[in-house]
Amino acid sequence: MPFSSLGFSPYLFPLLERALDQAGYAAPTPIQERAIPAILRGQDLLARARTGSGKTAAFALPLLQRFALASSAPPRRVRSLVLVPTRELAAQVGDTFVQLGRHLSPPIKVAAVFGGVSINPQMIDLRWGADIVVATPGRLLDLVDNNALSLADVNTLVLDEADRLLDLGFEDELRRLLALLPPARQTLLFSATFPASIRALANDLLQEPERIDVQAESQPSPDIRQRALEVDPGQRTQLLRHLLLQEGWGRALVFVASRHAAEVVAAKLCKAGIQAEALHGDLSQGRRTRVLQEFKQEQVQVLVATDVASRGIDIMELPVVVNYDLPRSTTDYTHRIGRTGRAGQSGVAISFISAGTAAHFRLIEKRGRLRVPRERIAGFEPMEALAPNPADPAATGGIKGTRPSRKDKLRAAAALEKRDKD
Repeated sequence: MPFSSLGFSPYLFPLLERALDQAGYAAPTPIQERAIPAILRGQDLLARARTGSGKTAAFALPLLQRFALASSAPPRRVRSLVLVPTRELAAQVGDTFVQLGRHLSPPIKVAAVFGGVSINPQMIDLRWGADIVVATPGRLLDLVDNNALSLADVNTLVLDEADRLLDLGFEDELRRLLALLPPARQTLLFSATFPASIRALANDLLQEPERIDVQAESQPSPDIRQRALEVDPGQRTQLLRHLLLQEGWGRALVFVASRHAAEVVAAKLCKAGIQAEALHGDLSQGRRTRVLQEFKQEQVQVLVATDVASRGIDIMELPVVVNYDLPRSTTDYTHRIGRTGRAGQSGVAISFISAGTAAHFRLIEKRGRLRVPRERIAGFEPMEALAPNPADPAATGGIKGTRPSRKDKLRAAAALEKRDKD
């Protein structure tokens, strides 16, 4: 099905089509085929689609047409509001609106506002209003409190990555913002998962919505080879260095559990002569933007990140994702590995498993209905025995107890001494 058959205005579509061609959109994705006609009809929408499915263009194209068909006289009033969970996603969604609307006339003003940077330039930019605002909830409330913009004229609200908005604790901010919006509006809720909290939010916000679940429909799964490598915690950095050398990955996205770990692992890789940078929430927005740009341009080989990078960051042709530390949930695991294998490309997702995390990884597998074979790399075999997966028919023989023997303690001490020297 071509984009031209989705209900766009014959007058405006050639302008949108030109931008689509320049942006590399050959044909609509399943979420775009289903969502665009419903949005153009003015329906509320509850949509679930995996990361990288094209959700942003699915709502950006109809909203751009709506503004292009309506007359707008200065000062501009905010008519469409897109709420997102992270600064990086706000910038990315704003860029998509600008890219797809570049040939429309008169030009549509898009403002992407988020924290981590000074509020003053954003207030100056909003002095003459905006047509579309893409925002993180906290910074948007700050702008409203400073009378930099009004939400009284919003007729379309988009919640992008809605499950992540709730996961990151934005529920109170969302409630405050919803109270400022007109009750008569179109509301579009996009989420990668449908937990109970999202279903409750949808019941509160949506009026007879079109329900789209392309996750449950027949579609090609991303070509991602999943691997689970057994390794002691103290050997993970050395194993990572070994894999980078042996596999020849031009870029690798490595997920860790904390900001401190991101800095430590990146520093050790740099010490070993590998171009690596850390990405986490303590960095200034300017540095976060620079690091991401350098990684996308392959000036940085390894990006060591907390889960700030697991959602909404589009990195083309990323060959591998490494779970240096395991994620907290199956949902987070899905979003982490979804950074690779995008847009028809193949990818590899590697998880480091130790005796202390083996049970947690089995839980991720169980809840995600996965089965990832365990592997050992020569020279990095774990000294602390991992209990075999009880679901694995190959798991036979005795199981070593969790209490380490004297020999185990000596080996662990030697490994720790070697790690400190590295």
